[in-house]
Amino acid sequence: MKNNHTLIIGSGIVGATLALQLAQAKMPVTLIDARPARDDSEWQQVLGKRDARVYALSLASINLLKGVGAWQKIAASERKADYSQMQVWQLNGMGELLFGDSGDNHPNNHLPQMLGSMVEPAVIEHALWQCLYEDDVSDYLTVIAGHKVINMDWLGAEQGYRVTLDDHTAIAAALLVGADGRGSFVRQQAAIGLDTLDYKQTAICCAIHTEKPHQATARQAMLPTGTLALLPLADITDADKANPEHWQSIVWTLPRNQALALIEEDARVIADKLAAASNYELGAITQIESIASFPLTAQQAKSYVADNLVLIGDAAHGVHPLAGQGLNLGMLDVQTLSEQLAHDFERSGRTSWGSNQTLRSYERLRRPHNSLMMHSFSALNWLFAGSLAQSRPIQKIRSEGMYRVSKIKPLMRLFAKQASGV
Repeated sequence: MKNNHTLIIGSGIVGATLALQLAQAKMPVTLIDARPARDDSEWQQVLGKRDARVYALSLASINLLKGVGAWQKIAASERKADYSQMQVWQLNGMGELLFGDSGDNHPNNHLPQMLGSMVEPAVIEHALWQCLYEDDVSDYLTVIAGHKVINMDWLGAEQGYRVTLDDHTAIAAALLVGADGRGSFVRQQAAIGLDTLDYKQTAICCAIHTEKPHQATARQAMLPTGTLALLPLADITDADKANPEHWQSIVWTLPRNQALALIEEDARVIADKLAAASNYELGAITQIESIASFPLTAQQAKSYVADNLVLIGDAAHGVHPLAGQGLNLGMLDVQTLSEQLAHDFERSGRTSWGSNQTLRSYERLRRPHNSLMMHSFSALNWLFAGSLAQSRPIQKIRSEGMYRVSKIKPLMRLFAKQASGV
């Protein structure tokens, strides 16, 4: 049996970032993922295609990725689309919220202030994968790919967990971290309950090429059927770079039956309906790729911690995608948990970490914040979508509220700061 102080199950973006932070702090950690490891040629094949999905990374998430060395690789790849403005509007009603500026009010004055960056999931994962195998963490980090966890046994507070893999390997861990997504095996095995909310909506996701450039602006239209997000995508081909800022990622929220009917239509029909739904904000859609759909739900674990065990990212919480904050909330989990564990590590003379007191402190810091975000996004969805949201009193309150908020510059700057996460 191999002894490790910390075992992280799930090597997605959140799990891999935490593993790197702990290893760089010289805390022994093992990272397990059921997915087989990709070699360089497999990665290049994945990265050779444009992904319709994109993460809206906040400045806080970017700083975290910088700290583990991944952001530098993402920047060098040129597979990111920074944005300096966010535009939110409703199709029927007055009021528009525009966050950010053109650079006139920025202290350096020569460049617009970046609010965040849109990056495809595989681009982030590839950068983290490279970091996982670098020399500076090799003495403290073990990566096991292509094997599933099939059993978890708690041996008591002093010993922690014994985890068994599908090849019968047993690993002992004083601290077990569940970073294994919404259907978390760790959460289920720890018998931690889940609060769920089904929005009865489905999101259509695709990549589109528009007639007009996006101008480094992330856009979100609040429609009676749900939100429609138009998010800048990186230009990856020579043709794209010669005529930049025309590719975008779309997340179009619709009532479930309506979305499932639309997804069966011809791609050209979907593109035309999408352009009309956006009120032709960026003109006609000239190309559309990678059309997919997924149901929308919110969920939160009833507890983020148990003896010798902690949940992070989607294993702990999942929110409505209307504000694009799901991954950013997970990255804030990583930041908070790693700070708490590092404090334990130093206080114990660098011999142990992850006491129940420390884990409860992490939960107190993160669960209320994530709950607030989840319920806020649900309230926004309710305020704009559905039959009640289209009643005249609600429309009037909504329009007047957006109009007045847009005129209060300090409040707009505060919202922009909150969105950046710093």
